[in-house]
Parts: sequence; structure tokens; C-alpha cells
Amino acid sequence: MKKLIIEWKHFDKEGKTCERCSETGKNLSRVINGLRTELLPKGVEIEYRETKLPENRMSESNMILINSVPLEQLIPDTKVGKNNCCSCSQLINDASSCRCRTVTHQGIVFEEVPRKLIRLAILRCLNLK
Repeated sequence: MKKLIIEWKHFDKEGKTCERCSETGKNLSRVINGLRTELLPKGVEIEYRETKLPENRMSESNMILINSVPLEQLIPDTKVGKNNCCSCSQLINDASSCRCRTVTHQGIVFEEVPRKLIRLAILRCLNLK
């Protein structure tokens, strides 16, 4: 059985995370749940890890690693950027300086990582796409 390790890193303050990270987490959960049944007959087991980050590591927030490789490195024409995050700004009480991670794919900027990119990255990691 081949093990696929998927790690989601996100900022956490007293059990709360920002809106974009929350949406990424929901998307990731849906994709993993769907792929578990699809990949099990192919001999692939998915292990999910959630890493809650403190404020001093916010630059890593909303990152998905697949077998320790960032999602954006698995998909051509995909890169990481940053933009203002009102939700995180509220969590840390700093309205001016909170810039959080985005993913750009084929020129489209996503604040939360969409299901189609998560699925594509996982399948590419397994050489199934």
C-alpha cells in the first residue's frame, strides 16, 4: 500500500482561522473524502495532517503539502502570491499589515485553494494526471 501524506498548514488563533483558510480546509476535506474511496483500490492510502500555525508563521498559512511538496509546485502555470486578508487582520487586530497567501493558476488568483487544484495536484503527485 502506497501512503500519500497531505498536510494543510494554516494560521490558528484560539481555535479560529481566517475565512480563506477555512474555505481551503473545507475544499481539502471534500477532495480527500472523495479520493480516499477512488484511490484505495489502486493501493493508495491517504494520511491527512493539519498543522496549526502561530502568528509568527503566518507566511506559511493556507499551504497544502502533498508528500512534502507544495501544491503549486505540482501544477504547471501555478504560483504563490499574497494579498490583503481582512479576516486575518481581524484575528490579529492589525488592519494594515496582514497579507496572506494566494495561489495563481493560469492567471486567476485564488484566495482559498479550489477543489479542482487540490485534486489535480494529488493526482499529479501520484502520476495519475
